[in-house]
Amino acid sequence: MTFEAEYMNLSKIIGPLVFIEGVRGVGYGDLVELRTGNGEIRIGQTLEVDEDKAVVQVFEGTTGLSLESTKSTFLGKSLEIPVSVDMLGRVFDGLGRPTDGAPQVVSDIVLDVNGLPINPYSREYPRDFIQTGISAIDGMNTLIRGQKLPIFSGSGMPHNIIAAQIARQARILTSEEDFTVIFAAMGVKFDVAQFFIESFEENGVLSTSAMFLSLANAPSIERLITPRTALTLAEYLAFECNMHVLVILTDMTNYCESLRELSSSRGEIPSRKGYPGYLYSDLASIYERAGRIKGKQGSITQIPILSMPSDDISHPVPDLTGYITEGQIVLERELFNKGIYPPIAGLPSLSRLMKDGIGEGRTRKDHAGVAAQLFACYAKVKRIRSLAAIVGEEEISDIDKTYLKFGNYFEEKFLSQGNYENRSIEDTLAIGWDALAILPEGELYRISRDDIQKYLFY
Repeated sequence: MTFEAEYMNLSKIIGPLVFIEGVRGVGYGDLVELRTGNGEIRIGQTLEVDEDKAVVQVFEGTTGLSLESTKSTFLGKSLEIPVSVDMLGRVFDGLGRPTDGAPQVVSDIVLDVNGLPINPYSREYPRDFIQTGISAIDGMNTLIRGQKLPIFSGSGMPHNIIAAQIARQARILTSEEDFTVIFAAMGVKFDVAQFFIESFEENGVLSTSAMFLSLANAPSIERLITPRTALTLAEYLAFECNMHVLVILTDMTNYCESLRELSSSRGEIPSRKGYPGYLYSDLASIYERAGRIKGKQGSITQIPILSMPSDDISHPVPDLTGYITEGQIVLERELFNKGIYPPIAGLPSLSRLMKDGIGEGRTRKDHAGVAAQLFACYAKVKRIRSLAAIVGEEEISDIDKTYLKFGNYFEEKFLSQGNYENRSIEDTLAIGWDALAILPEGELYRISRDDIQKYLFY
């Protein structure tokens, strides 16, 4: 049973916020209908309640609203969307309304976009290897089903191309089912949204995907709802329809900018770089909706994409995201400037669940050793390059020169590949062994002798 009450006590309008006085029985998150003097209806959500006063964010913006003629009706429920398998192959706005010209999806199942947290006791530990076909990820920063693994990028770098490639190529080696892709865009330009639509269409991914697009020209407040709308559908498909769902969220930095704008409009005390003090918990309410549930066949794997202002990985958005998620894929400006695609940094990137999803029976017995050795050797290459830049390459030792040769091969053959090149894990490991073969056998101290005999001298 819902409680509805109508008011005309608007006290002030600030940006996307409306302040209403004299309210009763209103709760945080309650949906609000605002009716203008000419009969137009806009939707809002209650952000704050203080005794008889309420603060409401208006999704369509407050332009044209007046204090005297606007009526507000509190609906006594949170924002909900109908969910159905029929939403696959469709394009929606950030609130779940169709933008592809087709009619609204009709469903008896209507869910609150805020969802419910997964009980930690009910979570199943992620262990299934996801093959993305990208060597830098599969070989060294493995994605696991049910994991949340963000991409940290910078201005102008190809994070969208990488995300589209993952969406095309991702598969679970132990399952015959393909991924269902839920794509949510927040504050992106029209050409970025069009790129994803065309990319999904060309490769047949769109028929098993749903897209939620809140573009740069949409009200900024809509960006705060978009990822929650997308994840609500993802949860239904994963845990009620037993599907493997891959959720791509871009750009989370735009989402956080909207959160900062809203916090400023409410007059809240700012924290680091003006973001609200609850930025961590707000991001966690999105990221923690990924995972697996015991007894459920389906899963949600999440890839949030965020841009780092000035490539600063210590910026609050990537910094807090790194604490919540299980690793990060970092794009490196130096590799990008060299023309290497994908420019995935060898050292700052990390998958914390990798160790549990690789090895014999999942990928291959030598996988962990090869990855560890590649990391160790590439770290040494970085140190030698710094030294050579000071003293000159001719002054370094012969073994250091061999490491430089390894570093060039590693970047040009292992890291670099075409954006439509889909490598199997066997292909990735073979290239890794080819790179390690450049070094003397004595330098391969992180790999077992048996594996060296089996794979290095095959």
